[in-house]
Amino acid sequence: MLKVENIFIYINGIRAGGLPLQGREKELLSQLKEGVIACDEEAVVALSHAVIREGFDALRAIFEGLVPGMEHVGNLYEQQEYFIPELLMATEAMYAGLNILRPHVARVDFGVAGAVVMGVVHGDVHDIGKNIVKVMFEVAGFEVHDLGRDVPLEKFVDEQLHCDAELVCLSAMMTTTMVGMRNVIRRIKEKNPEAKIMVGGAPVTLDIADRYGADCFAENAGNALKDAIRMFSMLRQLRQQAMDAETEAERGKR
Repeated sequence: MLKVENIFIYINGIRAGGLPLQGREKELLSQLKEGVIACDEEAVVALSHAVIREGFDALRAIFEGLVPGMEHVGNLYEQQEYFIPELLMATEAMYAGLNILRPHVARVDFGVAGAVVMGVVHGDVHDIGKNIVKVMFEVAGFEVHDLGRDVPLEKFVDEQLHCDAELVCLSAMMTTTMVGMRNVIRRIKEKNPEAKIMVGGAPVTLDIADRYGADCFAENAGNALKDAIRMFSMLRQLRQQAMDAETEAERGKR
C-alpha cells in the first residue's frame, strides 16, 4: 500500500521518498515520457504493459512518465512547435497508457470518503488536467462522478443533487469559458448551500475563485486532493456536531 505522505510527493513530481529511479524502471518511465511527446500511442501502450508485467509502481509510471510527457507537449504547444493535431495525438497516447496503468494503482486510506462531481465547464473541451485530478481522487477512495467536458450548467446542478455530492469540482482551460463558473457556482449554492465548490484550470486564480464564490482553488492535482480531504473532514465534523446537538435536545425533552 502506498504511504499517505508519499502520494503528495508523487503528485508534485518529486520522486517517492527521495529515492532516485534506477535501472529498468528509470528506462521505462523515460520511454513513457518520450512516447507521449512523440505521440506514439502504440509505444506507450507497450511500455505501460511492461511496467505492470515487470512489477513496477503504476502510480509512479503515471506521474513520472505520462504526466511529464504531457507537460512537455503543453510547453511545445505554447511555443508553437506543436499544434492542435500533435496535442490531440499526444493526449490520446497519454490516455491509452493511463487506461492500462490506472486499474493497478493501489488506493490510499485517508480516513475520509464521499462523493465528488467533476467536469469541464460548458464550451471547454480541454480535460487533461481534470482527468489527472480524477485519478488522484479515485486513488484516495472518493466516489467520483465524472461528467466529462463541455458540461452544461444545469448538469452540474442536477448531478450534485442526484448523488448528494459534498464536493463539486469545476475545470476550465480558457478565459472565455472560465467566466461560466460563476453561474454554475451560484446555481449549485442556491440548490444546496452546504455543497462545497472547487475550481481550477490554467486561467483560474485564487482571486477569481474568491470573486466567483468558490470554496477552494486547486492550483494542481496535489492541492485539489489535499483541500478535498480537508473539506470532507470539516463537513463530517459539522454533521457530527449537529447530530450530537440534536441528540442532546431530545434528551432534554425527556
